[in-house]
Amino acid sequence: MSKQPTTVEVKILDKEYLVACPPEAQEALVRAARHLDSKMREIRTSGKVFGTERIAVMAALNMTHDLLERDTMSEATSTLLKAMDSKLENALGEQSNH
Repeated sequence: MSKQPTTVEVKILDKEYLVACPPEAQEALVRAARHLDSKMREIRTSGKVFGTERIAVMAALNMTHDLLERDTMSEATSTLLKAMDSKLENALGEQSNH
């Protein structure tokens, strides 16, 4: 039995939007809308970008940049942890041979 999407109302920059989503994703959708609203308000308050569409594009670019930075950091961290694990295994292996 599939769960039918329901309509959720979110408010971004004082404008209401109706978005269909599955019941289990509603809370995440509301959090995402609040985050987007916050980022768009920051940009609007800076006074450097005018127009809702431009503000939305700048917010999307900033949020995408943040996500890509995290992915890059995660990859670097993973590589570092693998290298440390390998060195630790080698060091422990050398100790057990003595």
